[in-house]
Amino acid sequence: MPATDTDRPLTPAARRVLEVASELFYERGITSVGMELVAAEAGVTKKTVYDRFGSKDALVMAYLRARDERWRAFMEERLAAVADPRERVLASFDALGEWLAGGSGRGCSMVNACAELPDASHPVHGLAAEQKAWTRELYARLVRALPGEDATGTLADQLAIVHEGANIAHSVGGVRDAAAIARTAADAILSRRTPPTREV
Repeated sequence: MPATDTDRPLTPAARRVLEVASELFYERGITSVGMELVAAEAGVTKKTVYDRFGSKDALVMAYLRARDERWRAFMEERLAAVADPRERVLASFDALGEWLAGGSGRGCSMVNACAELPDASHPVHGLAAEQKAWTRELYARLVRALPGEDATGTLADQLAIVHEGANIAHSVGGVRDAAAIARTAADAILSRRTPPTREV
């Protein structure tokens, strides 16, 4: 069994391999990075890489899971510092901008992986779908905290789509302030909400 199973901690060598592979896969692309390069950059043998992870696909999945965990923790930490429900929604776009400016300029690793590995049966597609569902649920949770719950989920969908669009505009379109523009768009969307009716 590879050491990446959830019931077994990574060895120091495996952690080093995952760290190196994560940087290479994100910066250079999954298909252009071979296991030989990962092993050489990590200072281990190729056999060690396979012993720890079993296959390149398993290493790719470990990279994506680890990056997604960091992203979720990053976002939740930023949002936890904001008390006002409306400002918390807008803070999600501030967090996105901070994330993109901090070494994530190539955009969403999940989207990139799906583009490189287009076969829908590849496990990266299921993992990417889970991550996007989490993003949508994040906005649903933020919306539910607003005065007057959006029962249809339309507002959450709008915000999630604006979020994803900013990610792509930044990484593919080169729009460096895409997250700030998305924040302004989200602010406008929130301003157009019909306030809850108060009983007289």
